[in-house]
Amino acid sequence: MTTYPDQPFPGPSPEEEALFAAAAADYAHYRPGLPDEAVGLLADTLRERPAPTLLDLGTGTGQVPLALLAAVPSLAHIEAVDVSRPMLDQARAVLTSALGRCTLALVHSTADAYAPLAPLPGEAVRAPYLVTCCRSYHWMSGPDVLAMADRVAAPDATIAIMGDGSLWTHQSDWTRELRELIQRYLGPGRRAGARGHYAEPRRSFEEDLAASAWSDVTHHRFPVARTWTPEDVLGYLRTTSFAGADLFGERHSAFETDARALLDAHAGEGLLVEDAVFTLVLARRPGGAS
Repeated sequence: MTTYPDQPFPGPSPEEEALFAAAAADYAHYRPGLPDEAVGLLADTLRERPAPTLLDLGTGTGQVPLALLAAVPSLAHIEAVDVSRPMLDQARAVLTSALGRCTLALVHSTADAYAPLAPLPGEAVRAPYLVTCCRSYHWMSGPDVLAMADRVAAPDATIAIMGDGSLWTHQSDWTRELRELIQRYLGPGRRAGARGHYAEPRRSFEEDLAASAWSDVTHHRFPVARTWTPEDVLGYLRTTSFAGADLFGERHSAFETDARALLDAHAGEGLLVEDAVFTLVLARRPGGAS
């Protein structure tokens, strides 16, 4: 097993790097993983490949690589890209013991600025067969990321863009009241870390794909029923850009007290339920592998 050091690329802005840095320690514990069905579809894109490479953009704490290491024993190399060094540190800690013969490069960079390094002596070029963006594409310059992937990916590679919203977007009584409580503390709108408010992308990622080299698209939707304890919800909120602890300043303890009371009232003696849909879009160049 070889672990390559962080690689120097044009770096993210301080605002981009700080956005999730404070949440890195809680991220792996409180963020939901990937549905087994989605992992299976991702694994299918790599099963017939000899010694495939994965490029994971916005890797966070390495959820996608970790799932695929278990599902694809032949996985040979992982390039994990993120704008946050603390997130990459968490990814290294999570992935190192699972790598086996697979090698890992942690890349501190925005996704659109990524470029593969020249291979080490005696190594072949590691063109990725699978490029993944899990719950991260909306933070990226989408068209630039798709153009970058077209430059670096294997001719018959697949891009996977996936996600399932958040507790901010989920529609239920308890999440609606939770949003209202967050807004009473932080003001109207949805915060996007210290840099301001979240702005919806000007166009959807489906439109980005249609205008890119990756226009051969298939959609997959997986209903997911999740249960949360009030404590898990509070931990999850601390990892988000819309309710991270630093946004509240000295009022964070008061917010968590109010949020805990709200969540306890809805949970009663049971759990809080989130009925989500995990969407997985697989995109290929026209004429590529199906």
